[in-house]
Amino acid sequence: MRIGLYPGTFDPVTNGHLDIIGRAVKLVDRLVIGVAVNIGKGPLFSLDERVEMVRRETAHLTQIAEIEVRPFDSLLMHFAREVGAQMIVRGLRAVADFEYEFQMTAMNQQLDREIETVFLMADPRHQAIASRLVKEIAALGGDVHKFVPPGVAEQLLGKLAK
Repeated sequence: MRIGLYPGTFDPVTNGHLDIIGRAVKLVDRLVIGVAVNIGKGPLFSLDERVEMVRRETAHLTQIAEIEVRPFDSLLMHFAREVGAQMIVRGLRAVADFEYEFQMTAMNQQLDREIETVFLMADPRHQAIASRLVKEIAALGGDVHKFVPPGVAEQLLGKLAK
């Protein structure tokens, strides 16, 4: 069984994330979507909210491959071993992403040479989308419906209205 791991903070999950997930399920039998605790980023949504959001928005893809959404707060390579992943899936939007991901991949290979990292280029329609920017646009009253699914947009706007 080919098991992939797609890690992220998903605060919130965007159309860009969903594009990568939709393509990753074609490469594996089982995709584990690891929702990182990542307190350092100061997430807007709680861990439980982010896990549920990703589950809801990926439910339709379970007919292509098995999908499991799990929170994690450990070293990525430890989590990858724990879930039995042979590959880590990462999305690339721009050159700046590549430089960061190149360094992370080199470090991860030093930790476990048996787990490959696979990069999927972002669809050009989604290359500019970043969760941080989506939150900023929403906080300033902009329309985020182009960047996130409708349910996520409503959840985001509701969260910011509080």
